[in-house]
Amino acid sequence: MMRKIGIALSVAGLSACTVGPDYRPPAALSDDSASLTETRDNANIVVAELPEKWWQLFNDPILDRLVEKALRNNIDLRIAAANLQRTRALLAETGAGRLPVTTASSSATRNRTAASSTSAGDSDAVTYDYFSVGFDASYEVDLFGGVSRSIEAARSDSQVAQATLDAARVSIAAETARTYMLACSFAVQARVARETAKLQEKTQDLTQRLLQGGRANRRDMDSATLLLEQTRAQIPQFEAERRASLYALAVLTGDPPAEADSEAAACDALPKIDTAIPVGDGRTLLARRPDIREAERQLAGDIARIGVATAQLYPSITLLGSLSLGANGTSDLTTGDAIGYSVGPLISWNFPFNNAARARVRQSEAVADGSLAQFDKVILTALQETEQALARLTGALEREASLEKALAASESAAHISRLRYDYGADNLFQLLDSEKDRASARAAAAAAGADRLSAQVSLFKALGGGWQNAPDIQVKQAARD
Repeated sequence: MMRKIGIALSVAGLSACTVGPDYRPPAALSDDSASLTETRDNANIVVAELPEKWWQLFNDPILDRLVEKALRNNIDLRIAAANLQRTRALLAETGAGRLPVTTASSSATRNRTAASSTSAGDSDAVTYDYFSVGFDASYEVDLFGGVSRSIEAARSDSQVAQATLDAARVSIAAETARTYMLACSFAVQARVARETAKLQEKTQDLTQRLLQGGRANRRDMDSATLLLEQTRAQIPQFEAERRASLYALAVLTGDPPAEADSEAAACDALPKIDTAIPVGDGRTLLARRPDIREAERQLAGDIARIGVATAQLYPSITLLGSLSLGANGTSDLTTGDAIGYSVGPLISWNFPFNNAARARVRQSEAVADGSLAQFDKVILTALQETEQALARLTGALEREASLEKALAASESAAHISRLRYDYGADNLFQLLDSEKDRASARAAAAAAGADRLSAQVSLFKALGGGWQNAPDIQVKQAARD
């Protein structure tokens, strides 16, 4: 009998098949569809490989240190890393489905049967000991690939979690750089406002003396005061935003706001890239971005889950076996009469006409269709974000260049107006007007530098760099006492 069961199961194993669709990666976009239009005839960028640590292009050691620190200590990265470890543990648990499930047991009991009285008044109660040792094993034959598909899905889930962690690294690197540069730009704007206020204070003092000498009127004095106070009003706002950026930067690097970085707080110049920015081409962009890898792995896992659901339409065969030793005394456990065993297959089947099982297959197919649509969306979004970032960077660079020329012109005009006023060629109103134009040009140029930095960081984020060869995340374990 045992021989017949073994032969039947061997034949079943040889004829096993894996149900459900096999995963095939979606078709790649054509070269024309994946091309980046904004890279054509653009002197600000170069089609070369993006450096893994793109922030080093700014040649700012403080920035380099802060980004590396954030990639090690950021709280969001710790959360993503913990989720990755969880999915890897789930993969190991799912993989255990290929192995037999075994249990061992042992017991020692003292038993006494209930006594019954006889006509003679004697008791027939019986007291005895019983010792047993047992070993049970079960193994599910993966006849239709349900276990294999479950492992495929769990492996894809783990890869999704890895891609999610890499995408978080991209975001954290970009946000750390952006926040540091914001702190620097607000410091620059506050400094420019203070310098402008000092120049305007001189004009106000001059106007005050002229008013006292009868050479100026009250309107001139009010106009000079208006310019000065408008400039002064900007300083506390810039300083407040600078401090707010430093607090945000501290949290990004895993520190409490009270421990804001002192070197970052001392920054008062805008970081700048002196060369054309390397951006690569559309195909390297799509291969590099972790969110695309995340969507592709999610699709692969959902395809595998169709197979898991389909396998439930077919019979499930589990091999069961048990071996036991039982006797009234421990010395009798080694005798042949103490041995007991059972072995055989357990066959269960949700018949194909089970509407619930078929509905689960359709659910899985719909989820996979949605994942494919999500993958297509992520591809297009990646190209859209990159094109937009390139366009905005080009506009920011051109705007900054124009405003720097405007600033130089306003400085020259204010200087000439001062000289002409001293020689009596211009009146006080013309001098104040040139001072106003210079103040506006200074503020606009400083703001344009901040916009340029933001556009550069947005481009690097869209390009999906910064996750390769990232430093190990400093994981903290919860208390396990």
